[in-house]
Amino acid sequence: MKEDQQCAEYVKAMQVWLRKQPHLPQNIGKINFLIVSHSIASFAFADESVLARFIQCSEMSLEKCKSLLDLNYTLRSQAPEIFDKRDPEDRAIQNMFDIIDFCPLPKLTDKKYKLFIYRLTDSDVEKFLFADSLKAFFMVADMRMYSDREYSEGEIPIFDMGHLTLRHMTKITLPLLKKYMVFTQEAHPVRLRQIHVLNIVPFFDKCLALVKPFMKAEVSQLLHFHLPNSTTLFDHIPRDLIPEEFGGSLPVTMKSLKEEWRQRVCENRDFYMDPSKWKVDERLRPQSNKNGDGNLFGMQGSFRVLTID
Repeated sequence: MKEDQQCAEYVKAMQVWLRKQPHLPQNIGKINFLIVSHSIASFAFADESVLARFIQCSEMSLEKCKSLLDLNYTLRSQAPEIFDKRDPEDRAIQNMFDIIDFCPLPKLTDKKYKLFIYRLTDSDVEKFLFADSLKAFFMVADMRMYSDREYSEGEIPIFDMGHLTLRHMTKITLPLLKKYMVFTQEAHPVRLRQIHVLNIVPFFDKCLALVKPFMKAEVSQLLHFHLPNSTTLFDHIPRDLIPEEFGGSLPVTMKSLKEEWRQRVCENRDFYMDPSKWKVDERLRPQSNKNGDGNLFGMQGSFRVLTID
């Protein structure tokens, strides 16, 4: 209860600070969500819940929280390939939902960690566009950040390589991969606990060589690799939290989960397409809050926030 009270006080402090940062979006989280899926009814979230997420992810440090929030929105503005023109009805986005599962799982672990499964479901390389896949991935991530009612104590992403081919690797551009890696490691308000990679492919060494230069040492220590047809994932995660398609006993299909999240994204089109909720205006940034040469994806900026346990 004491931490909840402190968090509430910090939320008020962050609201005051945010009003003094005219370069940042001022209506963060101020939107009504209409979500009609399963038993979830219409509900609204104010900016308090989003700010609380940033605070808790910053180890209850106001200074870390300010840096993390500023960095999150600043990097969005520096990665238009991923965060601009996010229309859920765009055919390119729908194509990514057709061939990729972006599925937060419904149950938390006993330590209150959130599970997320990401996998290709179609091996046709011609259908895969790296930039669009990242855009769709973060659209789901943003919906979670603004609509999850149950805050988790950590995050466990699970990547399935089952349908990945060597030709898919040729579709990945290094500058865009770097932006993805920097954002997820430096600016995304989650606390990574474990990272699992399923169905390791024969060319996995090439995949790792591609990603490793952009991966922080702390993150690499969280990696766990699992061979095809192995059950080693369940050494870390209980079976009843994992869908049956992956050998678990959770009575839900990946298809139904994906369609639920596709629907959530599509029902909130205005949320993604309103630039006032996402854009940073560097012309209005206070002089006391400058970021070096501004090249944050080159990591010359002053922000260096990462919360990993």
